[in-house]
Amino acid sequence: MNIPMVDLRSQYLKIKNEIDKNILNVIDNTAFINGDDVKILRNELAEYLNVKHVITCGNGTDALQIAMMALGLQPGDEVISTDFTFIATVETIALLKLTPVMVDVDPDTFCINPAEIEKAITPKTKAIMPVHLFGQCADMDRIMEIAEKYNLYVIEDTAQAIGSDFTSDKGWTKKAGTIGHIGCTSFFPSKNLGCYGDGGAIFTNDDELSEKLNSIVNHGMKVRYYHDRIGVNSRLDTIQAAVLRVKLPLLDEYNLARLTTADYYDKAFANCDKIITPKRFHKSTHTFHQYTMILNDVDRDGLQAYLQSKGIASAVYYPVALHNQKAFQGYHYNPNDFLITDKLCETVLSLPINTELDNDTLSYISDNVLEFLGK
Repeated sequence: MNIPMVDLRSQYLKIKNEIDKNILNVIDNTAFINGDDVKILRNELAEYLNVKHVITCGNGTDALQIAMMALGLQPGDEVISTDFTFIATVETIALLKLTPVMVDVDPDTFCINPAEIEKAITPKTKAIMPVHLFGQCADMDRIMEIAEKYNLYVIEDTAQAIGSDFTSDKGWTKKAGTIGHIGCTSFFPSKNLGCYGDGGAIFTNDDELSEKLNSIVNHGMKVRYYHDRIGVNSRLDTIQAAVLRVKLPLLDEYNLARLTTADYYDKAFANCDKIITPKRFHKSTHTFHQYTMILNDVDRDGLQAYLQSKGIASAVYYPVALHNQKAFQGYHYNPNDFLITDKLCETVLSLPINTELDNDTLSYISDNVLEFLGK
């Protein structure tokens, strides 16, 4: 057996004809930058997300940086985000010479804890950047209430949760990334909606922000060779848009396949006291970008080695909290503020979850996990 975390090849083979046709059309038309597929994709994404504006860009990290540039944040301004995520979220804050303020997470959802956000607010705080981690939304009701109370911007990092729905206590339901002032996503190949290279997008319902975002991604231009502001060069190329246009109509199907896999794992491990399966936040659907469980008094390295010997991939997202990364040592965080994150870094393990897993494979994976645990 050889079971990877992500099986992009098997997924590609199912849509090969459409993918190949779209890519060859781009090559034949030679409109490699801002071609028709890019423009059509923006409209199709806007319709899917029910958001007014979609601005495509070079990658998800650029999307976060461009979002903060459009909001006019200045060096020294503080942006609050989560300690338990991939570095790109917080890296962009530091890159713009803003101050990254990281806070602890909810032990059940692994998403940023709103109570910790409010405790971290100072007169220098200008924005909150929640991450919808592993496929489900942070508590956007509470986060938006805090943002309104303190007059803060909200930038949603939805790179791992595109397609997830958040149902508010107020009765409305919106897609992840469309609730705050700006939403950002990545189309990295392993994402639920992934292209065949790098790519990203930014979402907003604000007309003025949309104009700024569209300008910033293209060297600060609105009219060619007239630069209204300092911008960057961050464009989604047409070949990647052509790939995404094939996969976007399949996104809900892909997310359902991931949910079905998660349900299988949940049932398989339900009676195992060595495993805490992922909690489901009642306000959010879960698109399971990762199936991340907590191990209870288990030799994680030993389990990973055992699974590897059986041809089963596994991964630790994330082995080192951001406040412990060498890159952030100059910010002097208090380790007592991140007890939950530190514990998660020591105990989480993610199993393969993708669109191509069948029950026989899932049985093989779960049986081997339980065998190692003596269950």
